[in-house]
Amino acid sequence: MQEAMTTTTFALDGYRVIRSFGVVRGVTVRSRSVVGSIGATFQTLVGGNITLLTQLCEHARLEAFQIMCGHADSLGANAIVGVRYDATEVMAGCTEVLCYGTAVVVESTPIVAGRSP
Repeated sequence: MQEAMTTTTFALDGYRVIRSFGVVRGVTVRSRSVVGSIGATFQTLVGGNITLLTQLCEHARLEAFQIMCGHADSLGANAIVGVRYDATEVMAGCTEVLCYGTAVVVESTPIVAGRSP
């Protein structure tokens, strides 16, 4: 998908779904390194945002999102609707991040007399 159109809603304004491929997903499992765990422990002593863990979470979400988009692209979709995230700790220190949605093909809807149909 060169420029993936994604949304958490089930419709894209100005587009209509012409084909649905069903659920696509991206899954990644991440763990903290020993150094990261130690650094995060020190950050918890100070309080506030634990930037090492925030960065780990952001990277995991981005990776899961990119895998999902690749899955949709391999099916021939040009958009993904109903995008959601989920996370589960699969073992101590290891978290699965899942990004999923419905892969679809959409086409632009024409605007007639200043209104869309």
